[in-house]
Amino acid sequence: MTVHPSLQTSIDAWTHSIEAISALVTPLVEGEWNRATECPGWSVRDIVSHVIGLECEMLGDPRPIHSLPRDLFHVKDELSRYMEVQVDVRRCHTAPEMTSELEYTIIRRSRQLRNEKREPDTVVRTVLGGKEMPLERALKLRAFDVWVHEQDLRRALGQPGNLDSPGAHIARDVLLAGLPSVVGERAGAPAGSAVVIDVSGPLEFMRTVRVDAEGKTTVDGSVSLGPAVTLAVDWETYLRLACGRVRPEAVAERVKVEGDQELARAILAEFAVTP
Repeated sequence: MTVHPSLQTSIDAWTHSIEAISALVTPLVEGEWNRATECPGWSVRDIVSHVIGLECEMLGDPRPIHSLPRDLFHVKDELSRYMEVQVDVRRCHTAPEMTSELEYTIIRRSRQLRNEKREPDTVVRTVLGGKEMPLERALKLRAFDVWVHEQDLRRALGQPGNLDSPGAHIARDVLLAGLPSVVGERAGAPAGSAVVIDVSGPLEFMRTVRVDAEGKTTVDGSVSLGPAVTLAVDWETYLRLACGRVRPEAVAERVKVEGDQELARAILAEFAVTP
């Protein structure tokens, strides 16, 4: 095996999710490609375009030279503008063009990943606006992104599934890494407090976010006695909230809150950790 073992988990998760996306969209008729998703401003076609575009960038393909329309309400900053180019340039593509390009991109990228010989700590330039990071993290974020968009497509197309797939486990870890910032910095949980997140469903886990006396926030899997807040939520709702797909008030009946209601509202209002 040429691929380093610590990279294989992300590669396997990416493969599972992107092949699931291909299976989801290949049978779609033209009109279904225009169906709206929970990803702000993006249709089914737009999400597939985004996935294709970023994988092409990981392959080293040049970015398209393309001017964006001025009326895209969901393009609010440089990162979203960067992401939108690969999407908008494909908005006129037909269903057969989309599926053919997706299939070809998967073949090329899979070959590249099978032949990956670099060490996990190799610094690479990523698709996040040219930001550099270790290869291991870059591959983990690609697996995360593709799985999240697989779920966007499944909800839009009414075909639920893979909520406990390899990509789901990577997504859980990526999203949990953002909890200290949500609870401690953005929601302002007081020093010495603890917040418990109890997630049920296809992927079950419980985590405690602790704010120490100096205000440093950490997350662990141990039980907390007398937490300031306990939030009980199913995994899919957790995902939708953490990825900014839905507002807390829209899923209030799916989130059980115990403890400090004001702090709970502040946490839920800041729960999204992805752009």
